Amino acid sequence: MSLHTHQASAEQFGASPWTFRQRIKMLMWDYVWMLFCQWTPKPLNAWRLFWLRAFGAKILGRPFVHQRARIAVPWNLTLHHLACLGDRANAYTLGEIELLEGATVAQEAYLCTGTHQFDHPALPLQTAKITIGAGAFVGARAFIMPGVTIGAKAIVGACSVATRDVAPGALVAGNPARLLRS
Repeated sequence: MSLHTHQASAEQFGASPWTFRQRIKMLMWDYVWMLFCQWTPKPLNAWRLFWLRAFGAKILGRPFVHQRARIAVPWNLTLHHLACLGDRANAYTLGEIELLEGATVAQEAYLCTGTHQFDHPALPLQTAKITIGAGAFVGARAFIMPGVTIGAKAIVGACSVATRDVAPGALVAGNPARLLRS
């Protein structure tokens, strides 16, 4: 896992790692999603993808994003063809998240790219990319930690916590997630 530390300009406790411009863009995104996307029915997926693209998300092919999915920073999100972010799935994109072709993130799953440097008094933000492999499935309410890669066609069981990479084709479950079968 490669963590990227985001230092605040003055390294002050509580100082934001985001520039003023980024914070304004993030605020605008929150309102755009709430006003134009959150209420839309499932068939208006293309409309939601339009707004994600407008805010810098990389959309390849025709992925599906549920109207109640939450995306923190869309310009850090890459969705490939037929990838799916389910109902109330949370893509906490402080760092990059990439869902490869046919990857599914089920309802209320949480993909968390951010943590903090706990050995530093200012607790600066650290981010690491999450990759969900082609055809992989992340079960309901699963939690994926920063820097974790879920391999192609792997399955992360419901309510599991993936703290390390999951091999292609593996089935993992539990907290922390353990290999059930290859």
